[in-house]
Amino acid sequence: MQTEKKVLIFQGGWDGHEPKLVSARYKRMLEKHGYDVTITDTLETLDDADMLKGLDLIVASWTMGQIEHQRVVNISKAVAAGTGLAGCHGGMCDSFRQDTEWQFMTGGQWVSHPGGDGIHYRVNVRRGSSPIVEGVEDFDVCSEHYYLHVDPAIEVLATTRFPVVHYYHISNKPVDMPVVWTKYWGNGRVFYNSLGHHDDVFDKSPEAGVLMERGLVWAAEGKQYAIDHNLTTDRFENTAKMY
Repeated sequence: MQTEKKVLIFQGGWDGHEPKLVSARYKRMLEKHGYDVTITDTLETLDDADMLKGLDLIVASWTMGQIEHQRVVNISKAVAAGTGLAGCHGGMCDSFRQDTEWQFMTGGQWVSHPGGDGIHYRVNVRRGSSPIVEGVEDFDVCSEHYYLHVDPAIEVLATTRFPVVHYYHISNKPVDMPVVWTKYWGNGRVFYNSLGHHDDVFDKSPEAGVLMERGLVWAAEGKQYAIDHNLTTDRFENTAKMY
């Protein structure tokens, strides 16, 4: 039986997304649920593959930048074995633009935010899609409006309607873009929330904070589930070329 519940948050990259403030918020959220949270400012921490596999949750708070692919492989194998992966906004789905394995694992990649910051839009919650959204009603946000390229395998928990700002994309039909989603990577749970351009969005739109906290915990709880059910990665392993 696992007793210590451990989380690693890696923070850095572009400062405009306030990684230190967002990471501190993640830490407070998780400590409420009894998790031992470590924050690191270096990607070198990701070289320790065995340490990553021992975690309940890895939280990405790193926008853009470059990463050695082996570090993504280390995270991928840890998540596949049951460690959760979670993050928000560009801190997870605009972390490492050159690494397609990272995008495959996380479920999406930012491509545009028409109009920049300060866009008013509605987040539409898909009621019944997950316990994460239970009791949360549709809500309004004033922030960046994230347009993402997404994995069709994700489970969508909330959406937003595009377009709000005119650009070349409006010659196509209106679309409901995923805002919050979950997916699986092997035995591991992955959670993403596209809100969070600045840390205070979670205060100005409290529903966003509720979803973020619940999503972090949901992703972290998958590790104990994998242990309790003796799940292995045997059925996922493959030596075929993947990237």
